[in-house]
Amino acid sequence: MKRLFWLFLLALPHLVKADYLLLPMDYAQKDHLKSYGVAFWVLERGVEVEWLLNYRGGSFMFVYTSVFEQELRIRGVSYERIPDAKSSQILAYVTSESVNMDAVKLEKAPKVAVYSPKNKQPWDDAVTLVLTYAEIPYEILYDPEILDGKLSEYDWLHLHHEDFTGQYGKFYASYRNVKWYQDEVAAQEANARMYGYSKVSQMKLDVVLKMKEFIANGGFLFAMCSATDSYDIALSAEGIDICADPFDGDPADPQAQSKLDFERALAFEDFDLVENIATYEFSNIDSNVDRNVPEQNDYFTLFEFSAKWDPVPTMLCQNHTRTVKGFMGQTTSFRKATIKPDVLIMGELKAYDEARYIHGNYGRGMWTFYGGHDPEDYRHLVGEEPTELSLHPSSPGYRLILNNILFPAAKKKKQKT
Repeated sequence: MKRLFWLFLLALPHLVKADYLLLPMDYAQKDHLKSYGVAFWVLERGVEVEWLLNYRGGSFMFVYTSVFEQELRIRGVSYERIPDAKSSQILAYVTSESVNMDAVKLEKAPKVAVYSPKNKQPWDDAVTLVLTYAEIPYEILYDPEILDGKLSEYDWLHLHHEDFTGQYGKFYASYRNVKWYQDEVAAQEANARMYGYSKVSQMKLDVVLKMKEFIANGGFLFAMCSATDSYDIALSAEGIDICADPFDGDPADPQAQSKLDFERALAFEDFDLVENIATYEFSNIDSNVDRNVPEQNDYFTLFEFSAKWDPVPTMLCQNHTRTVKGFMGQTTSFRKATIKPDVLIMGELKAYDEARYIHGNYGRGMWTFYGGHDPEDYRHLVGEEPTELSLHPSSPGYRLILNNILFPAAKKKKQKT
């Protein structure tokens, strides 16, 4: 009966003139982050959402019902109720050739997975924070679920503060005697043994290869912080021991650097490994190595793309500002010299020649890498309390994460010729 109601609702705009709900995403919106959650919630109910690219900060529009209006009020999201004629005028305007705007139809809520260990600490993941705040449902997967083939059940996968190289985040020098570090090592080694691997690095390699297959088959992968460069390092080091004795019980291959195969990586090439076990870095992909950017200058700029010709990066860059406050992480930003030429840079700190937000295609799928750990905590340290997002409901940095969440819901557009 409930399904019949929503099917009737879908047909209603074609039968009678209907009002619409417009969620402005410019500075008129008082809670940008929860707006994405409402759009997702509407999609879950089988109702399409128009994403108005570059129109008032990337606004959302969908058919009016009292149920939807009540939900907006409950969640504290700003909205405008507009008549059918006004919605038609908006669509005609944004799709006209005279403006750099467009309308993209969101059709179905993607099934979201977050790659996260069972012993995750509260400071470990900005994405789970914002998904929870926006009330967007997600499921937790980790190495056992990936190795068991569960990933194919999802449309979108997030990776965050993770080390895919088998070096336990290179926390050894500072935290090897701390219980949470010892527990993580024990849990990783137990998983490896359970699946027949002699080393954690071997298990992690199979995990990243399955994720790469997921992308090739049409999946969407989004990574932040150390999950970005450690992912590509693991791919490049397939079949090479890059882990020192404290991590896997034997020395690293002394020729590891020269044996790296950058063709296997998604985003990076020509990078140098950081082999010192006491250094909290994986490679010089991360601009944190010798980085000297004063906090007051640490703002990156989003590129402006053609909404009609380049809808994908346009969707991923929707915001109410083009300048975003920078934030640090184990991997803060990407040295441009290590980025492959076919990778699209969507956000950069030009004065320091570093990229913060990059995107690419692989097979039938796509991936996005976003540098830094927490968009509203400049230098979030291990053990600190998680960010309270109710204090940052219009965070531009967190909006970029949520753009990636909704992106898989978009109807695929035919290429223009």
